[in-house]
Amino acid sequence: MELYPAVDIEGGRVVRAPPHGPLVQPLAALAAFTRAGARWIHLVDMDRAYGRQDNHELISAVLKAAQIRVQVGGGLFREGDIDQAFTLGATRVVIGARGAVDDGLVARLVSRHGAARLAVGIDAKGGRVAPRGGGGGGTAELLELTAQELATRVARLGIRTIIYNEVTRDGQLAGPDIAGATELAALGLDVIVSGGVGSLDDLRAARVAGLAGACVGRALYDGKFTVAEALACLS
Repeated sequence: MELYPAVDIEGGRVVRAPPHGPLVQPLAALAAFTRAGARWIHLVDMDRAYGRQDNHELISAVLKAAQIRVQVGGGLFREGDIDQAFTLGATRVVIGARGAVDDGLVARLVSRHGAARLAVGIDAKGGRVAPRGGGGGGTAELLELTAQELATRVARLGIRTIIYNEVTRDGQLAGPDIAGATELAALGLDVIVSGGVGSLDDLRAARVAGLAGACVGRALYDGKFTVAEALACLS
C-alpha cells in the first residue's frame, strides 16, 4: 500500500496547513515530504477544481523540482489540460469525474498514455458522484450516477486506478470512507482512498481492506503522525 502526501494548492499556498500556523509553500512541502522518504506526492490545484483561476505556473514549478513521483489532479477534465500535465512531468494524472463520464475521452487518453499513468477521481456524497465546484458557491453538484457505476464504466475502458473521496469527510480527520472504497476495489480496481485520514489506525484499516493507497493531507501538516511513521505503518 502506498502513501500519497497531499499538496493541495489554493491561492499559491498549501490548503491543509494548520490555520493558525505559518503559510506552507508548495515547493517547501514537496521538499519536506521528499526528505522524509515519501515516494509519491498527490498534487492538486484546488483553484482549478473549483473553477477559479488555475495555478499553472506553480504546478509547473513543483513538477520541475520533483525528484519523486507526482500524481496530479484538480479539475482536469479537458483532454488538452491532461496532455499538458504529462508534458510538464506528471507521473500519473487524475481525470476528473466531468471528463471520466466521456467514454471517448477516457478511451483516447488510455490509448495515448497507458492505463498505468492515469487514474479517475471520484468525489462522492452519499454514494453519488459529486464533482468539486459543480454547484454554486463552490459546492459539489450531485450527478445522476453512483460512484460504483462510474468506476465500473471507466474500468471497462481500461482504467485501473481510482482516487476515491467521500467529500463530507475531507479535511475532518475523522476517518476515510473505507467501506465505500472497498466496494470499488471489489470491482478489481486499485483504489486510493482520500479524505478524512486522521490517524495511523485509519491507515491500518485501509491496508487491512486491501486498498492500493491513501492520500493524506491535514493529518501530516497538523503533526498527527509523520511520513516516516505512516510509511512504517503501511510497509
